[in-house]
Amino acid sequence: MKCVSVYTSNFEVFSDLFEEILNTKLEENEEKVMEGITVTESGEVPENYLERMRSKLEVVVMKVKDSDITILQHGNLFEILIPEKENVLN
Repeated sequence: MKCVSVYTSNFEVFSDLFEEILNTKLEENEEKVMEGITVTESGEVPENYLERMRSKLEVVVMKVKDSDITILQHGNLFEILIPEKENVLN
């Protein structure tokens, strides 16, 4: 899964930027400031990362409706976990 880190504790600001973040092409480890908020393409996370984070009491786990995207919020950080789409040729 690809992880995009968004450095803010303000859910409203995060929510306002969410679609723009998803539509922004970032290279691995690339950092960009959007409306004063730092957004970083954090690369790949291990498969068990989501399960480990779900078990922590301080982590809020949100699922994007009609999508496989998961959002983790803890402290001053939102992490957008985007599954890799497999390319299958018919």
